[in-house]
Amino acid sequence: MANDEHLLLIDGELVPATGNKTYDNINPATEEVIGSAPDASAADMQAAILAARKAFDAGDWANDPGLRRESLLRFQQILRSQVEVLRPRLIAESGMPLPIALGIGVDPGIEYLSHYLDVYDKLEHEKALALKTVHGAPVRRTVRREPVGVVAAITPWNVPFELNLRKAGAALAVGCTVVVKPAPETPWSATFLAAAAAEAGIPAGVFNVVTTSDNSVAEILTSHVAVDQVAFTGSTATGRKIMANGAATVKRISLELGGKSAAIVLDDADLQAAVAGTAGGVCALSGQGCTHLTRLLVPHRLMAEATEIAKATMESMPYGDPLDANHIMGPLISARQRERVLGYMELGKQEAKLVTGGGAAAQFERGYFVQPTVFTDVPNSARIAQEEIFGPVLSIIGYHDDEDAIRIANDSIYGLSGAVFSPDEQRATSVANRLRTGTVSINGASWFDVDSPFGGYKQSGLGREFGDEGLEDFMEIKTVALPG
Repeated sequence: MANDEHLLLIDGELVPATGNKTYDNINPATEEVIGSAPDASAADMQAAILAARKAFDAGDWANDPGLRRESLLRFQQILRSQVEVLRPRLIAESGMPLPIALGIGVDPGIEYLSHYLDVYDKLEHEKALALKTVHGAPVRRTVRREPVGVVAAITPWNVPFELNLRKAGAALAVGCTVVVKPAPETPWSATFLAAAAAEAGIPAGVFNVVTTSDNSVAEILTSHVAVDQVAFTGSTATGRKIMANGAATVKRISLELGGKSAAIVLDDADLQAAVAGTAGGVCALSGQGCTHLTRLLVPHRLMAEATEIAKATMESMPYGDPLDANHIMGPLISARQRERVLGYMELGKQEAKLVTGGGAAAQFERGYFVQPTVFTDVPNSARIAQEEIFGPVLSIIGYHDDEDAIRIANDSIYGLSGAVFSPDEQRATSVANRLRTGTVSINGASWFDVDSPFGGYKQSGLGREFGDEGLEDFMEIKTVALPG
């Protein structure tokens, strides 16, 4: 399965793109071409969508939980057997550091498949309402949950393998058919899944993988009448376009979008632990995480001390080769992303006070590396405090009291995550409950787990992943009435 031939998966067949067209896959740590991926055409995408439609409407997948369990567990076992081969190849295309690949990016996603099947088995698929007289006649009513249909899973490049399995696994487990369209920068995170699915014998059309470098080809998924739901993770700007594209066919849309999450350090917190932990976390995956705590809110009287702690943390951060187990920070994904982040660093020098970093990492001859960066005395109205940078950039913002901290934290178009630090759990929980975000950590506790619903408020998204809610997001509700 883990070979050097990367192919599309359309209607159960591993095939090249039309005309054998390919594009280069580039290692962001070395800037070297490590291979190629199929560059699908509009015709390829149409074929994948229609295959998924046919498999849902005429196949057994939607109505046979036993078939789904048998197929997905076989798929999972193949992935497990190949993980040691897959991991370094996926690190090579994404620049994801090894500790993150082990902790989140590669290994755990494979285990989602059996978890989703178990959650599906426990869901209430059908319930009877009480016998009732409605409009003068007795009726018996049943409420059913059914798979939504054809799902387009459109995924980003930051945690690509895990996100492909997170979305596709949940949709497949409930009986949907799926077309996965990965980010152009990380195609192998999907083509490896295509090869494993073909080997596992997942029925034709149930699971399709289409890689392309052409955004217009990808957009077909967001407007095609045969697609019932689009599940997308990525920027808020792209999420808005997907909603607009899906409006004509009134698609169901689930979105996990951007964030500008705030960590509130209350005045009784362990300042060293809270600030160092937050600053270090911003460096994880080179800041390319939507839930990263990129705004650090501290009392005005503690700003100077907090700034020194953040500075020391960032300057001691080891980073470089993503295969080095000591590194949680590697390169940014591409030259384009590096230029974007460097642009924000230059903007920050005009809007606030640069403490450390602020440029490209000159010690590396090759690779899209930038320095861990801290700005202090940042007005919350500054662009570096309001816009998602997706790089290792921390903005330190002062506040007067708890009310002021809550106001600043909520003063954002985003609402994906947040954190509160205080030894007084009642006080910390009171603050956390007033944050307009989908997830909140108190004193470093992790909310990220397949059992816990994950998603955002405001312009951070629609719907939820993980938990029971993550499966229910791929299901429709039907009421059936019979005479009483």
